[in-house]
Amino acid sequence: MGIRIADLDPAERPRERLMRLGPPALRDDELLALLLGTGGPGKSSLDVARGLLERCGARELVRMPAAALCRAGGLGPGRACAIAAARELVHRWDLRAADGAELTGPRQVWEHLHGLRHERKEHFVALYLSARNRLLHTETVSIGTLTASLVHPREVFGPAVERAAAGVIVAHNHPSGEARPSPEDRAATARLERAGRILGVPLLDHVVVADGGFFSFREDGGLKP
Repeated sequence: MGIRIADLDPAERPRERLMRLGPPALRDDELLALLLGTGGPGKSSLDVARGLLERCGARELVRMPAAALCRAGGLGPGRACAIAAARELVHRWDLRAADGAELTGPRQVWEHLHGLRHERKEHFVALYLSARNRLLHTETVSIGTLTASLVHPREVFGPAVERAAAGVIVAHNHPSGEARPSPEDRAATARLERAGRILGVPLLDHVVVADGGFFSFREDGGLKP
């Protein structure tokens, strides 16, 4: 039987430690235990959190959908959905917090979209910039399958017109970890570039995001200045 949190010294309980020291002071298992809220038969929330981290690892937990979290053991649908929802909130808030940042090249885009590197499905994202390359808004245009993400120009350039963006950078992740673009990626880039020229809102770059690096159509010569 695991140690109950109620049996710990009050100063060592995760909730009290977070209130006193702040989230950075807590270990991964303590933070996850707080998110879980309760444990299971004969197990505290700390026991369940440690078991999840040991079986799956933090890197895999970042990627697992709610159904997979349930199958990992020790979690019902409610707590699995809570973890998935918290992960999505962090991703969205992270994107919004960077509004106003200067994006001068594909590396900054890759760093800004670091959360996409661990997604299991392709996410196609549009970044709307001011004339000074300041980020006005980030929007997830579509979420595709493991192998393809379908994007229509109106979904990319509609928000650009509404926000009076001076330019657009699009990006998507490759769950395979390989940043090299596919023929479909090249075709989508050419289509979006043509649409941007017609609308007067240039497509500044298309960045393929992968865990180990990125590919820039602009740097590769696939987009004209």
